[in-house]
Amino acid sequence: MSVPTDNQKLLEQSSLYREFLAERAEILRHKWLESEKAGRDVGFERALTDWKVKHRAQWRKDRRKLNAG
Repeated sequence: MSVPTDNQKLLEQSSLYREFLAERAEILRHKWLESEKAGRDVGFERALTDWKVKHRAQWRKDRRKLNAG
């Protein structure tokens, strides 16, 4: 097990990095749901594009409200 460097600690504490991880988790969740509907793996790129078009704007609004409160 490696000891985190100062750069790694800084990255993990970054709000931008935390937002990236949260968004990635949502995309992976969307990928799973869409794959289940299709009965096959739809792939990350398709899920990413679909999620960005259909859900990203509302997800960001909801995140801002959550973080502001």
